[in-house]
Amino acid sequence: MDSGDELSSTELLQAQALIWNVSFNYMKPMSLKCAIELGIPDIIHNHGQAITLSELIQSLHIHPSKTYCIYHLMRLLVHSGFFANHKGDDKAQQEEKYSLTPTSRLLLKDEPFRATQVFLNSFVPEFVTPCLHLSAWLQNTDETPFETVYERTIWDFLAENPDHKQKFYEEMVSDSLLLGKVVMEECKEVFEGLKTLVDVGGGTGTMAKAIVKKFPSIKCAVFDLPHVVAGLHGTENLYFIGGNMFEAIPPANALLLKWVLHDWKDEECVAILKKCREAIPSKKEGGKIIIVELIIEDPKTDKELSETQLCFDMFMLTGGGKERSQMEWEKLFLAAGFSDYKITPLLGVRSLMEVFP
Repeated sequence: MDSGDELSSTELLQAQALIWNVSFNYMKPMSLKCAIELGIPDIIHNHGQAITLSELIQSLHIHPSKTYCIYHLMRLLVHSGFFANHKGDDKAQQEEKYSLTPTSRLLLKDEPFRATQVFLNSFVPEFVTPCLHLSAWLQNTDETPFETVYERTIWDFLAENPDHKQKFYEEMVSDSLLLGKVVMEECKEVFEGLKTLVDVGGGTGTMAKAIVKKFPSIKCAVFDLPHVVAGLHGTENLYFIGGNMFEAIPPANALLLKWVLHDWKDEECVAILKKCREAIPSKKEGGKIIIVELIIEDPKTDKELSETQLCFDMFMLTGGGKERSQMEWEKLFLAAGFSDYKITPLLGVRSLMEVFP
């Protein structure tokens, strides 16, 4: 349509609908937050079968005058895929019933792959507020929107706030548990034949433990900052090393970097990758690095996952990181002295990349 053309009625309404969708879409996470705080996923799970609306209301600690709101809450969450609804078997009794979906199962208190913390962290004011100042940041010289608002980096903020730091680590552990299961089921051939592996930025070793459980012959080291690994005890084939990846990385057949590089700008990523290159043998000798990250702008990715990736990319900008396309990743690999790479897109919004010297 030319800029001078008038919008038709259909175009006007479609344009308004999209703006309204974006304007009020925040009610989805707000409603899910409400359901979690009320304990609805666990109430349904503990019920042992699909629960009727009246049974659900009776199990909730809410004011009697607000009971009618639960139907409205559940209607949106069913539509969004967090719960499933069913009608009663008896035609005379068509009361709504609700059950869990795979998504709401990840919100259960005892779920080992629990995703509640990563969701609730998105409501932390210190993480949300910088997103409201993107335009101001684009017009100043600050490194990140976070620094525009708080005059410190996000890493300084976490170091100064132990509670937030602990929640951040809990989020990483939960993600590593889930990812470890997926990788060992879908990409286990990536680790076959390895004798030694270093998990760079591996935190408390959740991912490494999944690897050595599946491949007990691999000697796996978890490499992170000294204060992160201090006091952690390993096993016969799992141990912890403190250090700085910008200075030197322990040598191994292969290195693993899960969700590390997206925290850094391009020049810093190249510096990290060069240190990785120094730590592994040649491709002929089996040397490689294994990277788990997002690959954005992939035409094979469906629209919903692409939207998630692009939103996450904007969120990463607020703290100084970024997500990358395949071409951007390739540029980094070549700049760091690597010759080839292979992509396995099996990890939901993320992919696994094997990068060879």
